[in-house]
Amino acid sequence: MRDSLVIIPTYNEKENIERIIRKVFSLEKEFDILIVEDNSPDGTAEIVRRLMAEFPERLFMEERKGKLGLGTAYIHGFKWALNRHYEYVFEMDADFSHNPDDLLRLYDACANQGADVAIGSRYIKGVNVVNWPMGRVLMSYFASSYVRFITRMKVMDTTAGFKCYRRRLLETIDFSKIKFTGYAFQIEMKYTAWKLGFKIIEVPIIFTDRTEGQSKMSSGIFKEAVFGVIQLRFKKIRPVQAR
Repeated sequence: MRDSLVIIPTYNEKENIERIIRKVFSLEKEFDILIVEDNSPDGTAEIVRRLMAEFPERLFMEERKGKLGLGTAYIHGFKWALNRHYEYVFEMDADFSHNPDDLLRLYDACANQGADVAIGSRYIKGVNVVNWPMGRVLMSYFASSYVRFITRMKVMDTTAGFKCYRRRLLETIDFSKIKFTGYAFQIEMKYTAWKLGFKIIEVPIIFTDRTEGQSKMSSGIFKEAVFGVIQLRFKKIRPVQAR
């Protein structure tokens, strides 16, 4: 049984999807990939289907009926991974803003350093962001500061979306209680893990903004994060029985 699964949500990623899949499969450690595809009109799914024939039993795809949100895509992937008994489950973007080489470092943090969740952190050692305008860098950095102030959570990059989870953490989270779908989903998952007492390690990475395709960031996603944090502060979080 393979132990590591990389979940990559996609919507209109035809420019990136083949390159990112081939890059992950070229790494020295073996990772499986699950694409959670939200009915992209640009033909992303057709590219993945072609590659599935080339990489049987390593590349998988779950197709959904439409653009249902980042959070629901990852939860769909988490449930898929748990049902297939993966030990390490990763979140990663399709657009190379997350360097696939860093999967090895996130894996090491969980497999060898005792982390229950390893976060690819842009802010644990200064500000490591490439190709973002200064306004977006400041917005992201101070958003994390705001989250720490409200929640008291000791995480520098609270909105990071490049992560490795151990199975035991995902088994303990009640996914039906995870309510947010955009950046606030990333905050909510970290906050839930922290409140449940799991060990979080931040691994420094360099984040490089996409050069191909369109960003999925919107003002609605940002507002959800800002106002959702206040709701999180008063949320009661309880573990579920192991699945």
